[in-house]
Amino acid sequence: MKIISTNIGSPTTFIWNGKEETTGIYKKPTDEPIYLTKNDVSNDEISNRLNHGGFYKACYLFSAEQYPYWKDLYPHLDWSWGMFGENLTVSGFDEREVYIGDVYKVGEALVQVSQYREPCYKLGYKFGTQKMLKQFINHGFGGTYLSILDEGFVRTNDIFTLIERPKTSLTVAELFHLIFAKEKNQELLKIAANSTAIPRKKRILLSSFINVNQE
Repeated sequence: MKIISTNIGSPTTFIWNGKEETTGIYKKPTDEPIYLTKNDVSNDEISNRLNHGGFYKACYLFSAEQYPYWKDLYPHLDWSWGMFGENLTVSGFDEREVYIGDVYKVGEALVQVSQYREPCYKLGYKFGTQKMLKQFINHGFGGTYLSILDEGFVRTNDIFTLIERPKTSLTVAELFHLIFAKEKNQELLKIAANSTAIPRKKRILLSSFINVNQE
């Protein structure tokens, strides 16, 4: 996996349900290295600290290989890297082969694959339709958040080197599907509910779907 673009957002205001809101989802590529801290990306706008940022959502990563699919659906949009609000656009990122809890060295930083992205109305607003959220879920490739174990600068063309992989885990794609599936795979639920790479609140939620009467 290689960083294709590093992206930073500035505060952007928009009207939602008659009220003015601010978002950092409008990210643009930057030629400068970006610094990954344990709670966020330096100089990046996080308007809602309740749902964004923090240890388990310090940095958002999205696959460059997913862009053609969305460009075909929304050719009228002004496309650039960072379109999905990601800090890092990465090539060679196959969510069916990257596991929750994987630890990578990239640039100066040590990062861990953390949790799924839940698309919200701000992403729909950016794409011009809330129907996009269902499309995003159904497509099944939502990117992933990273926890930052060691802070540091990363830049375009930096390579992700796998340092450690959990003995038992599930892939990024499996977790994304698991969250939104009506019928949830019980074995994957158990694995996810015991993954310390996922925040405790989310693990409790996942545990609530485990069938205690399952043989």
